[in-house]
Amino acid sequence: MLAFLARRMAMAIGTVLAAVVISFLLVHATDTSPGAVRLGTNATPERIVAENEALGWNRPLPTQFFDYLGDLVRGDLGTSLIDGRSIAADLADRVPVTASIALFATLLSGVLGVVLGVTAAVRGGRLARLITTGSGVALSLPVFWVGILLVYVLALQLGWLPATGYVPFTVDPVGWFTSLLIPVLALTIGGAAIVARTANAGLRQALAQEHVRTLRAMGTPEWRIRYVHALRFASLPVVSVLGIQFIALFGGSVIIENLFALPGLGQAGQAAAASSDFPALVGVVVVATVVVVLINLLLDLFVAALDPKVRAS
Repeated sequence: MLAFLARRMAMAIGTVLAAVVISFLLVHATDTSPGAVRLGTNATPERIVAENEALGWNRPLPTQFFDYLGDLVRGDLGTSLIDGRSIAADLADRVPVTASIALFATLLSGVLGVVLGVTAAVRGGRLARLITTGSGVALSLPVFWVGILLVYVLALQLGWLPATGYVPFTVDPVGWFTSLLIPVLALTIGGAAIVARTANAGLRQALAQEHVRTLRAMGTPEWRIRYVHALRFASLPVVSVLGIQFIALFGGSVIIENLFALPGLGQAGQAAAASSDFPALVGVVVVATVVVVLINLLLDLFVAALDPKVRAS
């Protein structure tokens, strides 16, 4: 297990370093300079050159990179070219928003999807066909369309939840919960459909295994065969799907955050790209990569704990 952990840690560090290098080089490959971004379109070429000199933009590229890497190790992501605010402080406020949405949507998708998938596999018949058809319909619905529909029904027609906006947990826990509920539900519908199909297929495959027939022949109760032995076998693909879902939701949160006016990481990345705020954009990429790599590492360790064959890979 220690060797497996060492290999995964080395891969994680290499992934983060590669993301830093690629984003840093892409920023320096653009035609726009930070001096031009900070001073605006009305600045003279002389002022832009002087500002770039003050920002260290004209120094050798390796020097800039290793200075940035040293600051990054200390947790310093630099300051925004637009408002001069600390990027680390800004992202520290935004990461919990995106993480909360992704985590709650993943957990709710997992619970609902497993219940539906296991029910379809165990009960079979018309109910299984209904769940399979319903999951197919749910998978075909675009997230933004589902979000707009939920806003229309739950916020505008019924008035149960706010349509847009975000309330910090420290200000109002109830308001925080209600402000996240519609976005989470919009993401859960498609996510639960994927988990339901995965759990259904996994449990059916598990129940067809040779050792399950052996357990039945030995007189093991059917509930124990289904919900202990077979479900554990089926849990491996479900856990993998949930981990991938969380990573996808965390890394691809732009649409849902813009739709519901949520101050998350995706919205920050879009704003930084639109305004050519290079330090902020690189900061978003680095933070998102670190979070995704950590989640992937935890997922690998969890799957390895469930399946010894994974540790040998």
